[in-house]
Amino acid sequence: MIILYGVVALAVIFAIAAVVVGREARRLDAVPPPANFDLEEATEWVGNHLPFDVSAALSYDDVRRILEWNLEYLRAKGMSGRGGSATRPLDHVVVDRDELTEFLLSRAGHDGPYSREQVEAVLDAQLGYFDAIGAIGPEADPEEGE
Repeated sequence: MIILYGVVALAVIFAIAAVVVGREARRLDAVPPPANFDLEEATEWVGNHLPFDVSAALSYDDVRRILEWNLEYLRAKGMSGRGGSATRPLDHVVVDRDELTEFLLSRAGHDGPYSREQVEAVLDAQLGYFDAIGAIGPEADPEEGE
């Protein structure tokens, strides 16, 4: 009789564990994994995906510097929290490409070492990296911003 109680107890424990694990697996499956930006990985990825004429002019250090300035801009917009939570909700943060380009050119100095074409090529490649790590959301609805 004791063996029967032991078997029933094990079956109940297994059933409870299966329900809990199944519920958590479904919950985690519904949430996309967080997109973690790794500056070293991004620098290499972006540097390897630049057009030939731009990659001939920019070193990996140049690419890294532009990416760091871009992160500074994104932090100011509330999109990056240096490993913590962002400073505000990420529901509707829109990045204007022209505004970002102007910010990067001003950080470099308008007569600085980087041309507009080089900065834009780095931004294009960085968007490809963001897409590769799953950090890009859906395109903004133009009517929503009005």
